[in-house]
Amino acid sequence: MEGHGIFRVLAVGDKTENGKVFEAAQIDNSVRTPLNEQLDGLGKLITKISYVFAAGVIICRMLVFFDWAYPAWSLVVPTILFFWMVIRKFDQWPGKVCISIITLYFLTLISTITVLHSFLLPGEDISRLLGYTLGTLMIAVTLIVVAVPEGLPMAVTLSLAYSMRRMLKTNNLVRRMHACETMGATTVICTDKTGTLTQNQMRVFKTQFYGLGEGQELSDNAESRLLKEGMAVNSTAALDLSHPDAPVAIGNPTEGALLLWLRSAGENYQTLREEAATIDELPFSTERKYMATVVRSAAMEGKTILYVKGAPEIVLGLCRNIEGGMTQEAIQQQLQSYQAQAMRTLGFAYQILDTGAGAINNGAVQADNLTFQGIVAISDPVREDVPQAVEECMRAGIEVKIVTGDTPGTATEIGRQIGLWTAADSERNIITGPEFAALSDEELDRRVMELKIIARARPMDKKRLVESLQRNGQVVAVTGDGTNDAPALHAAHVGLSMGDGTSVAKEASDITIIDNSFSSIGKAVLWGRSLYQNIQRFLLFQLTVNVAACFIVLSGALMGTESPLTVTQMLWVNLIMDTFAAMALASLPPSSRVMNDKPRDRKAFILNREMLWNITGVGSFFFLLLLVFLYIFEHADIRQLTDLLHLHLGARDALSPYELTLFFTIFVMTHFFYLFNARAFNTGRSALHFKGCKGLAFIVTVIFAGQILMVELPILQDFFNVVSLRPLDWLIIIAGSSLVLWVREAWQWTKIRR
Repeated sequence: MEGHGIFRVLAVGDKTENGKVFEAAQIDNSVRTPLNEQLDGLGKLITKISYVFAAGVIICRMLVFFDWAYPAWSLVVPTILFFWMVIRKFDQWPGKVCISIITLYFLTLISTITVLHSFLLPGEDISRLLGYTLGTLMIAVTLIVVAVPEGLPMAVTLSLAYSMRRMLKTNNLVRRMHACETMGATTVICTDKTGTLTQNQMRVFKTQFYGLGEGQELSDNAESRLLKEGMAVNSTAALDLSHPDAPVAIGNPTEGALLLWLRSAGENYQTLREEAATIDELPFSTERKYMATVVRSAAMEGKTILYVKGAPEIVLGLCRNIEGGMTQEAIQQQLQSYQAQAMRTLGFAYQILDTGAGAINNGAVQADNLTFQGIVAISDPVREDVPQAVEECMRAGIEVKIVTGDTPGTATEIGRQIGLWTAADSERNIITGPEFAALSDEELDRRVMELKIIARARPMDKKRLVESLQRNGQVVAVTGDGTNDAPALHAAHVGLSMGDGTSVAKEASDITIIDNSFSSIGKAVLWGRSLYQNIQRFLLFQLTVNVAACFIVLSGALMGTESPLTVTQMLWVNLIMDTFAAMALASLPPSSRVMNDKPRDRKAFILNREMLWNITGVGSFFFLLLLVFLYIFEHADIRQLTDLLHLHLGARDALSPYELTLFFTIFVMTHFFYLFNARAFNTGRSALHFKGCKGLAFIVTVIFAGQILMVELPILQDFFNVVSLRPLDWLIIIAGSSLVLWVREAWQWTKIRR
């Protein structure tokens, strides 16, 4: 605390107190975020539905082959039983058992259709049956591949990685990828005060030196010289002047603020110290609440002067005189005014000592003729951007709680300045560390949601606060910069360390706020919410495509026709509508509109009601549209799309290569234009808004060019079972498919006009 001592090292590394805290804050990298849980459930649901479609394709195609004969219905039971086990039991059974059941099913299927063939189609070549069965199984497997959004993990990873890179530009260094998304689900932010809400730079806010007059400017008179010398010599602080434009206080921040004030007045504290010779000094202590220094003065040559600085009430009590004729009552009123504004106050006094007079004895000032010079008010100002950032978070439905070691008065004033503490708040909304510790867990859980400020908080209070909020179902983000904050940073859903914090705090955190500002936390919430919406947009697009594709393949099987989409075509659809779409929608920039929404329910299904309506409605429309084209192509000889103008339907016939190519291209282009609609979902903007979406523009160009090259290049035509289309057909398909986009734009324009 004071004096001199010898430091003896008894332990290092994990054996130290810091090491124990670090061990307690080790991160489990298998964290399951709300998004992980939602996507796992969605993936299982889609997979089960795809199995149902695959079973339907196998049953329908085999029944069609045997012309719906009654004995052929015997295939239904083993197929349904097999897929029931796949859906309900395979997750529980070991791999060997699953492989055995799959093998048994295929043996049963082959043996059953062989018996049926010999019974129902005697004399026919069985090779046709085997080829047809193999094709059926390939279609079923491909349908499962297309239906399951394999691009979803990539979309999530791309969105997270993109957000990590862009968040760094907003002073958020993401240390663990999942934190990007979890910030979007945050409902409570527990924040430090110093450095996060405030600038962490103590500054002299107001001076009241009674010998200087109203202007308070330092000059060359006796009162000014004594003040300057007293501030310089009666101090243990220093200034780091390695960057002259931005000097930094070293040592006690309050004393450093005085030196910075001197520097702003054009005074060099080092010169003042060097010119005055220190004779005796009394260090500051919390018991005395003041410090004193005796010097051979340069301000008054030949004089020995005692300077005293400390708590104004204590220093004033040591004084016999007050400069400027100020009364103690007036000084007390000034002090109350400053303290009500959460400012620290210091009082200053001096005494010119007689030769040989004792000023300091037995750890106290013995001089009895001190003159009170005045007071200064020092504060750590609130960051300029914090009130707006706090308002933005509260408007977004996020509660903010201040956890600080400061007094209740100081903490309340800071809360008032940032807009957190209002006239409606009372003693129920603030608590001190000792009162907080006295609450049982049950009492704390009942009261925790109404608390706004914890003053005089101790390190472990923050961790207990986080755990109580989590028991109340909240998603908690917490800030911290010290080693003792590590347990709370680890316990929170998202730990936010400060850029100038300790390495232990940073290791325990998920995101490091480089500039220490609360406004950067608000930006992290913005990115997290936008990222979640990007994932929803990908799902909206992908599942709409899947609905149309699955029903087209299934209806083809029911109608007894060859699948209108070949295996390679379905895989191309899967590539462009899954992988490329994931890349396009993952790179969309954030929208400030998300901060007007309330935090999402972490247990809610990721597909909301509006998305489900879009998926089922648009997917069904695409399916019916394509089904009409499929029917027309089967019952008419279409050599180009203009033939639809004088259509004559006849008997069903096999689809020609040109008709299959038309069908495939119509399928791709309608969904291609729907991609623009999906990216504009819930934005309130035009689907053609490309500002900040260079990645999207590049990818849609690749998809569009890729489709044309696939159809027109001879080297690719055989592989994808397509033929070249006439230029007029290309124009008709593009113009007709783009109606998907223009109808949406017209509807959006109508909504805006309302």
